[in-house]
Amino acid sequence: MNMHESGEMYLETILRLSEKRKIVRSIDVAEAMGYSKPSISRAMKNLREDGYIEIDPITGHITLLKKGKSVADKIYERHKVLSQCLELLGVSPETAEDDACRIEHVISEETFNALKKHIEKYGND
Repeated sequence: MNMHESGEMYLETILRLSEKRKIVRSIDVAEAMGYSKPSISRAMKNLREDGYIEIDPITGHITLLKKGKSVADKIYERHKVLSQCLELLGVSPETAEDDACRIEHVISEETFNALKKHIEKYGND
């Protein structure tokens, strides 16, 4: 599976919103990401057709399917580890958050795993 950065961002946003509220709808994703409703509608349609999410036709409630949850969990883990790593280096929390958001999509698995291992070993010193 090779997904574009934008798809990963949508899935991560759905995951993060679902941790804060019971029901996540397209309008919630649009507000969280600062995108227009038509852009979100197209993205949700593509994610639904590709088997990443399910949208209840009556309530509009978005649910991550197994495939979508897997991608969202991976990206969110990267986000958290990268943010923590940058903050440990002295980067402000706001900048660390923004930079992690960009880095999480392009960092190699090898580099991410090395950073994660380093943080787990030395991060709390």
